[in-house]
Amino acid sequence: MLRRTLLAVICAALSCLVAGPASAAPLPTRSVYAPGRIVPIPASVPHEPGDMVDRRIVPDLRWIAARYPIYVTDGYSGPLPGGRHVGCHGCHVRNSDHYNGLAVDIVPLEGGRRCDATWRPITRLARWAEPRQNRPRPPFRWVGYDGDAGHGCGNHLHLSWEHAVAPMFRLAQWVEVFAAGGRGPSAAKPQQPSPPAQTPPSGLRPPKGPPGGSEAEAGDGPQGGVSTVQSGGVSPRGD
Repeated sequence: MLRRTLLAVICAALSCLVAGPASAAPLPTRSVYAPGRIVPIPASVPHEPGDMVDRRIVPDLRWIAARYPIYVTDGYSGPLPGGRHVGCHGCHVRNSDHYNGLAVDIVPLEGGRRCDATWRPITRLARWAEPRQNRPRPPFRWVGYDGDAGHGCGNHLHLSWEHAVAPMFRLAQWVEVFAAGGRGPSAAKPQQPSPPAQTPPSGLRPPKGPPGGSEAEAGDGPQGGVSTVQSGGVSPRGD
């Protein structure tokens, strides 16, 4: 009888482990209205030299890096005050969240461009961030991995954070992030937030034209050059 009881306890524990974080309840999140700024990714998050992001998602990146062996290959992609450009040139789709500093591309810390065992932790992270295809877990806006063109095991994992509407190369008024590293109550958004500032707090300015296009093309397209918040993760525009 005691043996059966012990086996039952062990099986229950194993079931919880097998279920993994992907089946867990959504993490509490909050909306950060503090001014954004494009900053270097800290050393605690392995990344390519020079990679930068909006500072408001840095705590989330630290939280993820402490749990998964990630390596960030690109974050913010665009101009900085003074004319210097960071991130890759022309490798993201128009209106990508990379242009707002609110997306990262991730590969294994110790791996390559081959879908092998080194990608298993990245696959677990992708399944945790998006338990069901096109149904990302908050605070993520869009998750690009297996099943999404140009993404997946052996390529890269894309994570975008939910945020307010913002033009390319401008900082969003608010960003949704984990609440206290995944703990604590959610913070409600104000019901009537003020319009986003025309000039971002960091002094970031859009260049004369989008990467790979002429000045006349700026603002063209269905979204008019604006990154839009689209819950549900169905938009492939995040990368």
